[in-house]
Amino acid sequence: MDTQSYKTVSANAATVNKEWVLIDATGVVLGRLASQVAILLRGKRKPNFTPHVDCGDNVVIINAEKIRLTGKKLTDKVYVRHTGYPGGQRFTTPKELLSRKPFAVVEEAVRGMLPKNRLGAELFRNLHVYAGSEHPHQAQVPKQLNFNEL
Repeated sequence: MDTQSYKTVSANAATVNKEWVLIDATGVVLGRLASQVAILLRGKRKPNFTPHVDCGDNVVIINAEKIRLTGKKLTDKVYVRHTGYPGGQRFTTPKELLSRKPFAVVEEAVRGMLPKNRLGAELFRNLHVYAGSEHPHQAQVPKQLNFNEL
């Protein structure tokens, strides 16, 4: 046999099949949700997964304020950021963050599970998190996913 009868198919931006997925975060543990969403954003469940290409789905998460944190994480976990100025280190807890920006806790958890490079930044743009049950993506007809089925 002179030729190979198979080829490795590598996905690219033109051949990727992106879908819209809707997930309700009511009563779901934050870390478990974030890890499953990161897998969906990355596209690791698709047969044409390619590590250096954005082949994941667009994910819409609703009811982010109803997320669940186990143990004492609501008060003991600390998010650290820096303003960029000397002495500008700022600390906040998930409880404070949920009262100000409920979607930020979910976004931060998912961002931590994505690659720390340009691809990770591109994948993060496919995530849409909303505090309430309303979202502006009805026109894309997102497929409702039950978290327990993931």
